[in-house]
Amino acid sequence: MLASVRAFFAERNVLEVDTPLLSPYAPIDAHIDIFEVSLSENEKGFLHSSPEYGMKKVLAKEKRDIYQLGHVFRKGEKGALHAPEFTMIEWYRIETTFEHFLQENLALLSLFLGEKGYEVIPYQETFKNQVGLCFDTPKETLAARGKELGIELHDIDDVINLLWGCIVEPTLGQGKVTVITDFPQEQAALAQIKNGVAERFEFYFNGIELGNGYHELTDPKEQLERLNRSNQERLSLGKTSLPIDPELIKALESGLPDCYGIALGFDRLLMLKSGYSKIHCYYN
Repeated sequence: MLASVRAFFAERNVLEVDTPLLSPYAPIDAHIDIFEVSLSENEKGFLHSSPEYGMKKVLAKEKRDIYQLGHVFRKGEKGALHAPEFTMIEWYRIETTFEHFLQENLALLSLFLGEKGYEVIPYQETFKNQVGLCFDTPKETLAARGKELGIELHDIDDVINLLWGCIVEPTLGQGKVTVITDFPQEQAALAQIKNGVAERFEFYFNGIELGNGYHELTDPKEQLERLNRSNQERLSLGKTSLPIDPELIKALESGLPDCYGIALGFDRLLMLKSGYSKIHCYYN
């Protein structure tokens, strides 16, 4: 299947790149923990949790469609669908539309799932249908709904995420691919915001998240502000802040082309194709 994925991109003139696994900087996400390593007696580095930063530096310089197929690392992730080391397909298409990028990714998924139907549903609509509330419902009401399910958290965003994971996700992609769009802007991550919602989208099949994509943020000032907010959130969770990669900001300042990007879990796709129930069945 590795060869099939590479052939898929070669047919579409998407260039394969190979960015460093080890860097003095790490992708900053409040909810993803990074493996820290010692580069020397006085210098530390990180194993990347995504090739995104390195790929965006390439994008800014080369301004062409690229993909990477390789290993990523996330500390503390272990389970049927999670592992501390796994394989990711990440790719970027410049000067395209959401509809075109959607169809290309459905074609990529068909390598593993076969030909399936699909549906595109906004986050708000899905959340309301399954939880019975809108995500912009007063915090007290959302917290009460979470408490009914045994979810007692002070951060309302964490309540929303757990309601989504416990109630909504298992219903998605039953017999067809479900594409969730128009995320709350609080969950924009590195996606652009338009008309009050994040231009972020996720693919699901049989209740399993397969990919997470964005209409990529290109504004360096906004990028820096979001990275600082993510570090503040990490601190509020009792985690350490992470160094911000100045070369990433410089790359955006030099001009990141308008593009869509997505990260897909290769191991999960292979699991579904093979009929297994966990991603690491091949290894232990």
